[in-house]
Amino acid sequence: MFVRIVKMSFHKEHIETFLSIFEEKKTLIRASEGCNLLELYQDKTNAEIFFTYSYWEKEEDLETYRNSLLFKDVWAKTKIFFNDKPVAWSVDKKVSLQ
Repeated sequence: MFVRIVKMSFHKEHIETFLSIFEEKKTLIRASEGCNLLELYQDKTNAEIFFTYSYWEKEEDLETYRNSLLFKDVWAKTKIFFNDKPVAWSVDKKVSLQ
C-alpha cells in the first residue's frame, strides 16, 4: 500500500465551489478499485491550500483511477480554480501509530 498526497492551492473565491465538487465526488473516488482511504485537509494558516491523502493498494490502481472518466471530470472542474501549480507525491507509509 502507498499514499498519494496532492497539494492544491485555490483562488479564495473558488474554495466553496471546490469543496462542493469534492463533496459530490468523494464517495465515488473512495469507491475506486484499490482506494482504501481518502482524506481532505485544509491548511490552518493559509485557507487557500488543501491536501488530499489517498491510500492505494497498488500503483496500477492509482493509474487506473487517473485514467478514468471520473478523474478526468473532477480534474477538469477543479484545475480551473487553482492559483498555483499542484504538487503530488507518492510515498510508502513506514510507520503508523494509533
